[in-house]
Amino acid sequence: MSVDPAHAPPPRWLTDLATRAPTIPGERFSRFLPPPDGGRRHSAVLVLFAPGVRTAGDPEASTVVVTERAHTMRSHAGQPAFPGGGTEPGDRDAAATALREAWEEVGLDPATVDVLALLPTLHIPVSGYDVTPVLAWWREPTPETLWAKDPREVARVLQPEVRDLVDPARRFRVHHPSGFVGPAWDVDGLLLWGFTAGVLDRVLDLGGLTVPWPDAPTRELRL
Repeated sequence: MSVDPAHAPPPRWLTDLATRAPTIPGERFSRFLPPPDGGRRHSAVLVLFAPGVRTAGDPEASTVVVTERAHTMRSHAGQPAFPGGGTEPGDRDAAATALREAWEEVGLDPATVDVLALLPTLHIPVSGYDVTPVLAWWREPTPETLWAKDPREVARVLQPEVRDLVDPARRFRVHHPSGFVGPAWDVDGLLLWGFTAGVLDRVLDLGGLTVPWPDAPTRELRL
């Protein structure tokens, strides 16, 4: 029997991770940390979890919100991303940036979201951006409101189940021509890899959900 997800509390692993977040060093997420003088620009992304299909046997099932970037964008076209973007002068903090961007990109109502913690700020060398992941819970999920509100930036919105993301049979690695090797998933035809997959992989691992996947294959990345 399914459990009504409306107003469902966040799963314990997520609240425990949020409590520990201030003590987690950036090196646990990436070897690329902001340079001493900061990157070219600061931005924030929303790592938003929401109730999944909950049953009596899986009362803490959850999903995570990811987007497919518009294929017409000049950079990272068609690639996966969390909702988010560059900090604007009126944003009071990283959480405000992430929530504003999520509203603009996918129509997420900030009033329905609980911000749980800020994760360590990371650096993306290819763009020069410093990015702060904002860990959050969608307290009042209304899936019909998540859509490609800004088609200039978003092609579609996906919500993979966490239970699928930690399934070793669904996991693999990608090998970039530059030599980069990192975790990846196939989510409804979208190759989830790169910065977004790396942050998600670390969140699931630090949350204690990772199941060993030593025999996962490595796929060559063709861009």
